[in-house]
Amino acid sequence: MSLKSNSGAELWQKAKKIIPGGNQLLSKRAEMFLPDQWPAYYKKSKGCEVWDLDNNHYYDFSIMGIGTSSLGYANDEINDAVISSISNGSMSSLNCHEEVELAEKLIEIHPWAGAVRFTRTGGESCALAVRIARAYSKKDVVAFCGYHGWHDWYLATNITDAENLDEQLLPGLRPAGVPKQLQNTVLPFKEGDIDGFKAIIDVHGDNLGVVMMEVFRHGLPDVAFLQAVKDLAVEHNIVVIFDEISSGFRLNTGASHLLTSIEPDICVLGKALGNGHPIGAIIGRSEVMDAAQQSFISSSYWTERVGFTAALKTLEIFQRDNIPKRLNETGARLKSRIEEVVTQTGFNLKIIGIDSVPIFIFPGEHALALKTLFTQEMLKRGFLASNVIYLSIAHTDELCDKYIDAMRDVFYFLQQSLDSNADIESLINGPVCHSGFQRLN
Repeated sequence: MSLKSNSGAELWQKAKKIIPGGNQLLSKRAEMFLPDQWPAYYKKSKGCEVWDLDNNHYYDFSIMGIGTSSLGYANDEINDAVISSISNGSMSSLNCHEEVELAEKLIEIHPWAGAVRFTRTGGESCALAVRIARAYSKKDVVAFCGYHGWHDWYLATNITDAENLDEQLLPGLRPAGVPKQLQNTVLPFKEGDIDGFKAIIDVHGDNLGVVMMEVFRHGLPDVAFLQAVKDLAVEHNIVVIFDEISSGFRLNTGASHLLTSIEPDICVLGKALGNGHPIGAIIGRSEVMDAAQQSFISSSYWTERVGFTAALKTLEIFQRDNIPKRLNETGARLKSRIEEVVTQTGFNLKIIGIDSVPIFIFPGEHALALKTLFTQEMLKRGFLASNVIYLSIAHTDELCDKYIDAMRDVFYFLQQSLDSNADIESLINGPVCHSGFQRLN
């Protein structure tokens, strides 16, 4: 079984020469999946299906637009709403009314909150949330737990220690271009490590004004940990920001913390909020959010209409059809089937993550090579596949069955290769994939 024609791989080599880093998102680099072989570019996407530049057809059982498209690519209802808004003008010297409607809707979903600001991307949303929180607290130091984007305030932690971000999500993030004067302005602690947060308070308490944290990343929320952080923050007058850009629509509509009694001062949403259309939201308590008026925060395309329209329709569908329940039911069934394949083939794959986002941990010292070989062999069988699946409502039982059949064949092949002591890297028709940030050649 051979790979299909691949104009996308050729275009990627050209792109790397004229676009530093090759593209605009690390997670979509070909090197993160299958160097020299990944299709890299698409002509069309619909549901969970993708057609590349050569019209080769694939089912997307990988990052699904890095978690942006829970309702499937090019969802008909959202398309209709967006096309209507474009037809009526997506930009004007006046403001679009959908901006106010979306703010009202998000405050309705988050009854603890009283005000909202909007952006278009996750990283800038986190940066804006930190700016507002610093303005309110009048203190500069930020403690954080998790991944929060590319901006100076966050990468500055690696000025103090080049490995501070390695265990948050992505290793190898260098603070090149970040002013060295920001050293010791942002300090990391690990998920579940309340003593680590206490240690930051002990040393920096007088100037610690903000704590930014993901509600969860690879497992269900640690409610006791979240509550302990919140209690300490209240005691020390620290603004609490929950970054729910990735987690906000996976367990329920609007934010996972709403399933608990824990209320932040600010919550940041993005990704699935627009189902593939750019929109970010910073939701907060009225008195905290009002500090935004003390700082200059303004951008032309934050007023563009499409993101607001898409978000309103996305929220309507999520609430009407109980989308998080559907996603997690699909994920639970799929994970159970994968476990059966693991048992049948003897391939020692570990599965973590919430049901709607299964994450694979490949075994042994050749884990990265096995992941690359898995991606290569699944691509031959018509699947975009990696070590994570962001499930959508387009992942029907029928398509999941097709995925399982292909996975079974590939896992037998991987296990047979291990049993025969084969050189795993020699079975890959190119280099092994990257696992974090690296400079591209």
